[in-house]
Amino acid sequence: MFIEFNSTPPQSGWIEVVCGSMFSGKTEELIRRMRRAQIANQSVEIFKPAVDTRYSEDQIVSHNQNSIPSTPVSSSQQILLLASTVDVVGIDEAQFFDMGIVEVVEELANNGVRVIVAGLDMDFSGQPFGPMPALLARAEFVTKVHAICQVCGALANYSYRLSDSQSQLLLGEKEAYEPRCRNCYLDGPDAQRRPQKHRRKNE
Repeated sequence: MFIEFNSTPPQSGWIEVVCGSMFSGKTEELIRRMRRAQIANQSVEIFKPAVDTRYSEDQIVSHNQNSIPSTPVSSSQQILLLASTVDVVGIDEAQFFDMGIVEVVEELANNGVRVIVAGLDMDFSGQPFGPMPALLARAEFVTKVHAICQVCGALANYSYRLSDSQSQLLLGEKEAYEPRCRNCYLDGPDAQRRPQKHRRKNE
């Protein structure tokens, strides 16, 4: 469990990873931590993969529409060039970066930077996603967040793809994915949805 420091942190850097399925609040948590760093008058820089333009080209935006300015980059090495003099670095959608992101994050932390990374730990097929396993292995602090299964209402940690595309990289929102628990994910299209409760007539 990650506990934010109440006093001046040690001089060495470290890595925090926030992971989970789609719609689990990863970006929301990244934004929260970055804003708290700003309130503490720390210098921050936030990055996102240039390929992700779903909500904005120059901000990271949560599904709840909370946002914070960010810098889109097309390769992990650009992060090193742009973040060498800051206290805290945030990286969203880390699963979309090249594998070089692992060494970039390590170098930043070794140089005394607090690095906060958010990303999907598994792709739509339930396999570890891109550089995320290596980032998780190197992190001092890991937070796994959960969504709510859209079939049965249990805790969800899988991103179930609603389309037939087999491409690992398929940007999309609720029209393309839904969060599911293990059982409903394994049931696939045969998953039995819980009945919806009817509203009272006077509501």
